[in-house]
Amino acid sequence: MAVFSVEQLQAVQFFSALTTDDCEQLLDRHLESSHSAEQVFVMEQDWGESVFLLCSGMAKVRSYTADGDEVVMSVLGEGDLFGEMAALDAAPRSADVVALTPVKLLKMRASPFVALLRKEVGFALALAQLEASRLRDLNQRFAIQTSDATTRLLNALAYLARKSSSADDPKSAIPPLAQRELGLMAGLSRETTSRTLSKLRSRGTLEEIEGCLRLLDLQPLVKRGLLPLGS
Repeated sequence: MAVFSVEQLQAVQFFSALTTDDCEQLLDRHLESSHSAEQVFVMEQDWGESVFLLCSGMAKVRSYTADGDEVVMSVLGEGDLFGEMAALDAAPRSADVVALTPVKLLKMRASPFVALLRKEVGFALALAQLEASRLRDLNQRFAIQTSDATTRLLNALAYLARKSSSADDPKSAIPPLAQRELGLMAGLSRETTSRTLSKLRSRGTLEEIEGCLRLLDLQPLVKRGLLPLGS
């Protein structure tokens, strides 16, 4: 079986500035695994002795309210790191991680990861920037939670497209996902999601080819303040 290499790790943006020795430490006794769509591969309240790299596919980070409603905290795409919070504070996992599509994972021991953060300021800064980016995405979703259905769905679609693309492109094709998943991301019912998708398609804002969705026109997002001018 092929073993995940130092070169493969350095090809991931988050790890690109690390030396060969640093990468070898992170890959010491690593594990690789594959999971099918809808499979839960990290469970809330598990103890966090590992950090993970999503090598391919998409996954969601989810939790549940006291009433049993599912809440999607974030979406993970190819090259995303996760599981670092539990590694840093030695607390149980704060959420489930569930495959949205077939995924491949790299599992690394937490202790070399934390040791490297203490040693390499640049690596620690890269992690801080990653967390800031995730917080910014979460803040935007929170800020528009009382907005109209079109605004919320456009924001969810652009976010999913960016996570589907190594170039962080909001016009990238989104892999086939159940409308329920789109609704969860946007905070909408399945019926409202379906109606809003139809409206966006009829306006030429969105296309669907073989189940994949793609935003054709970003101006509706710019007008709603979801993307900067010039996008």
